[in-house]
Amino acid sequence: MAKTILAVDDSSSLRQMVAFSLKAAGYQVVEAVDGQDGLEKAKQQVVDLVLTDQNMPRMDGLSLIKLLRGLPEYQKVPILMLTTESSDDMKSQGRAAGANGWLVKPFDPQRLIEVVKKVIS
Repeated sequence: MAKTILAVDDSSSLRQMVAFSLKAAGYQVVEAVDGQDGLEKAKQQVVDLVLTDQNMPRMDGLSLIKLLRGLPEYQKVPILMLTTESSDDMKSQGRAAGANGWLVKPFDPQRLIEVVKKVIS
């Protein structure tokens, strides 16, 4: 059975690019428009990996990660940040919140697939 990935980003073009790349690699993708939407979708269906942006309306990525990590079913699910934020401070905040990895936009689809395969297996 295909692994399911939740892609959370307020940019529809970026979500489409991520979804296209992941689906081509054999994954199922659930898309969310911001952190709040991502949290609701994560509660409806437990996914195998969460890929989230940082800067979004209603709820940012760090807040989403902290809330997901508070749910028993998401304590061990890998969470990756896919964001334009690349400062060491932001990365350490991400790790402290519970992120397992960090990818900087613009992303290379092949690199995304490699990282996803590594953390989801």
